[in-house]
Amino acid sequence: MGHMSKRHAMIIAVGMLASASALAQTETIGQAGPKPAPAAGAVPATANPAHAAAPKTAMPASASTADSRSAAALALTHEPTYDEGSAQRIKDAALSYSDLAVRGGWPTIPADAKFAVGVQGANDDLLRKRLIVSGDLATDKASGAFDQDLADAVKRFQARHGLAPTGTLTPRTIAAMNVPVQKRIRQLEASLQRLENMTFGFGQRYVVVNIPAAFAEAVENDVVVRRYRVIVGKTEKPSPTLTAQISSVVLNPTWTVPSSIAKTEISAHMRKDPTYLSRMHMDVLDAHDNPIDPHSVDWSGTHTPNFTVRQQNGTFNALGAVKIDMPNPYSVYMHDTNQRNLFSDDYRFDSHGCSRVDNVRDLAAWLLKDQPKWSRAAIDSDIATGQHLEIAMAKKVPVAWIYLTAWMTKDQTVQFRNDVYNQDEQLLEATAEEAAFFSNAGSHPLTAHMMQ
Repeated sequence: MGHMSKRHAMIIAVGMLASASALAQTETIGQAGPKPAPAAGAVPATANPAHAAAPKTAMPASASTADSRSAAALALTHEPTYDEGSAQRIKDAALSYSDLAVRGGWPTIPADAKFAVGVQGANDDLLRKRLIVSGDLATDKASGAFDQDLADAVKRFQARHGLAPTGTLTPRTIAAMNVPVQKRIRQLEASLQRLENMTFGFGQRYVVVNIPAAFAEAVENDVVVRRYRVIVGKTEKPSPTLTAQISSVVLNPTWTVPSSIAKTEISAHMRKDPTYLSRMHMDVLDAHDNPIDPHSVDWSGTHTPNFTVRQQNGTFNALGAVKIDMPNPYSVYMHDTNQRNLFSDDYRFDSHGCSRVDNVRDLAAWLLKDQPKWSRAAIDSDIATGQHLEIAMAKKVPVAWIYLTAWMTKDQTVQFRNDVYNQDEQLLEATAEEAAFFSNAGSHPLTAHMMQ
């Protein structure tokens, strides 16, 4: 089982006593899956819902407009990733997966296994067993050739892991199936720790960005009413976790380039091409916002910039046509982009830390809906003028950027995402060291907490 914190061991131990608990609930893009079928000896908490309908068909590749992509994502589930019950549900899922681990987990699918609908394959029954264990397939479907039921179960599994729900056994799908149950438990454990350390004022309306999922949700009255693809930070420039308040919507924003980017990237461009700033519609300003001649600036990159670089508003602007301001210590925000083609990528970790939002004008209209003047049509009209305009929120909307690689929604769907920033193990190792310290001191609050 490898390195294990005392808290992790306690989850496993409690799981051994939890044979009466419901087995591991289900685990994409926010798509609901079934609750699990009970394993041998388990008494499910509720009736077996493994016969739930298959996920809705994914949007065809040709449907690539911002509106259709957001609509497709929204159609899959209205269950929020993060709400007031999230921590308890993750704890319940961890116990259920621990129970599953005690029973031996799930079988491994050969990486070179071949599967085809309507064709009897050597590994079809193994695949069925794997999907039954995780609750993606009903227990009465344990044998037979690769049929529609099995394809639908594969779609459920893919959906719960952030993979395109095609029903085809891709290498990425098989790799996700072969992640050991112990690692899934550790993902749940790390996600639980993060939520326990967060303080967030859930309002009637709030916005959540789950960084590993690369999606944003607009939640109203505990229901996801909007869902958007987002592009978040690169692995070397990760987006931070934070809570803040959305204070304004800015139309046709200018972009003040962070000093770190000015010192490195822009300086490098200027050394190669002295016309770079003018081509990018960027101005160099002093401390009083007065223009400076770019040729008078030291672009060697050896000194911290004593100037500001600001990009004018327009179609070329890196922030696009909309910026959603949310003051925070990290100086990050949500915004449009002039590279909207990037939203069609599955891997959407390409920013310097801010969150680029697909179909951001729709989100802006939702944020401003308590100000009738700012309908979507009005927003579009004002953007078309090209004039910079800041619209203050009549009532600020809470926003949370979270880092959950595992969570369970209210419909008992357990979902997993890749740990893109490799933060789970770092957190768990730090917790193990803390636990060891308290254990040596004769106190172990984490263990006591898990037993509550």
